Amino acid sequence: MEGDDIKRISRLTAILTQLQTKRRLTATSLSEKFQVSKRTIYRDIRTLEKAGVPILTEEGKGYTLMEGYKIPPVMFTESQANALILAEQLVLKNKDASFVKDYSEAIDKIKSILGYTIKDKANLLANRTQYNQVINQERSSNYLSDLQNALTNYKLVKMHYINKEGIATNRLIEPFAILSAENWYLVAWCRLRTEFRFFRLDRIQQMEILSENFEPHNLTLQEYFDKYH
Repeated sequence: MEGDDIKRISRLTAILTQLQTKRRLTATSLSEKFQVSKRTIYRDIRTLEKAGVPILTEEGKGYTLMEGYKIPPVMFTESQANALILAEQLVLKNKDASFVKDYSEAIDKIKSILGYTIKDKANLLANRTQYNQVINQERSSNYLSDLQNALTNYKLVKMHYINKEGIATNRLIEPFAILSAENWYLVAWCRLRTEFRFFRLDRIQQMEILSENFEPHNLTLQEYFDKYH
């Protein structure tokens, strides 16, 4: 997800929240709050209207929600919640403090409506994900979402993996954390090597999430780095 897209999602979420809590909003006040042009705010309002939000425009006064309208509870799947957590990690690297604050507040609101089980898993994933900005990286794997679910549900993963020397092996692993530097990496306990190993996601040739669970590794990501690096 590009930075501008994330910023717009954050802004739309904040506008929608304010429409529910304030009687009237003006394009001028919104443009000042989000430091964008009034034309951008007009586009945002049209986007919300197209999404089915009944916004009333009072000429010369501003925008209000139709009386009695309440936004229905939003239900996220576990994978969608995980995607939001990953997006949050990207946003936290943004250098604009106000943007980070606004997005973090929006994510907190989203987390507040998650079911307890998904919320617990989302918090676990947030604590086990570390992101350093990747510039101009092409999409090179299709396993991130599945590995997020395996990590939060403590599911064993079977995979066919090729290391940097080009040697292929079959591995049975226990996902522990997801990191990003120049590529996406999985930290996992490898049952073949009986130790924690790093695996580059783009080197995974085939992968299967098994029904068998593993015992959780009761240490934080920082404790892992302190102990093994």
